[in-house]
Amino acid sequence: MHGAGKTLRLNRILEGKARRAVIIPMDHGVSNGPIEGIADIHSTIRKVAEGGATAVVLHKGIVQGLPADFQSRIGIIIHLSASTSLGKAPDAKTLVSSVEESIRLGADAVSVHINVGAETEKEMLLDLGTVAGDCIEWGIPLLAMAYPRGPNIKSQFDVDVVKHAARVAAELGADLVKTNYTGTPEGFREVVRGCTVPVVIAGGPKMKSDMDVLKMVKESIDAGGSGVSIGRNVFQHANVAAMTRAIAKIVLKGATAEEAAKELRQ
Repeated sequence: MHGAGKTLRLNRILEGKARRAVIIPMDHGVSNGPIEGIADIHSTIRKVAEGGATAVVLHKGIVQGLPADFQSRIGIIIHLSASTSLGKAPDAKTLVSSVEESIRLGADAVSVHINVGAETEKEMLLDLGTVAGDCIEWGIPLLAMAYPRGPNIKSQFDVDVVKHAARVAAELGADLVKTNYTGTPEGFREVVRGCTVPVVIAGGPKMKSDMDVLKMVKESIDAGGSGVSIGRNVFQHANVAAMTRAIAKIVLKGATAEEAAKELRQ
């Protein structure tokens, strides 16, 4: 059971009776720099808000720098983990902020990234457990980004390792888990069944077509998923607001991929 604070904040991220989320992560500036789509990040935040996203994931410096006139009902999730693609161990995430600091900045939730199977798994599990305890104390939801990555992982989309990673995050206190889509509704259904909290799918690298993205989203929802946390396939789209609307139509309104695609042709 969640406390009143957690419940109120989760309600800003998970919408409707189905309790689903359309989260657009934009924390890539730390890992990859000012890549296409988030160089002018404030403009992109406005576009995904216009498109109906329920929340965005941002690092604390971006939240601190939001324009004074920024007003939106979009949920703010502050990401507490970081590593860069320039470092020797990009899969080794370290904490760069805290739950208390995030609350002071107005966050509705916080997020932590763990790579299950990585050589630094021990440290990331410790961080997740510690942050989860702080989230209970302060009544703020925790999104755990849990991926199977490491020397013993042959495929990060294998059902067995994905459902293991998702379960680890739930067992250690996450309120919402983001992980890989396994490629089929049958496989992803196993992930959802084995996780005790809502599961949303990652978008991964930029996909070949919009329909590929929309079909993946629809399959995940049909398999019992609770939404998406998709970054590059939204913020690098030629029409960010329309792509957000198309995804939201599937997640929040139950549309088919074909129905949602109409948003991109208007």
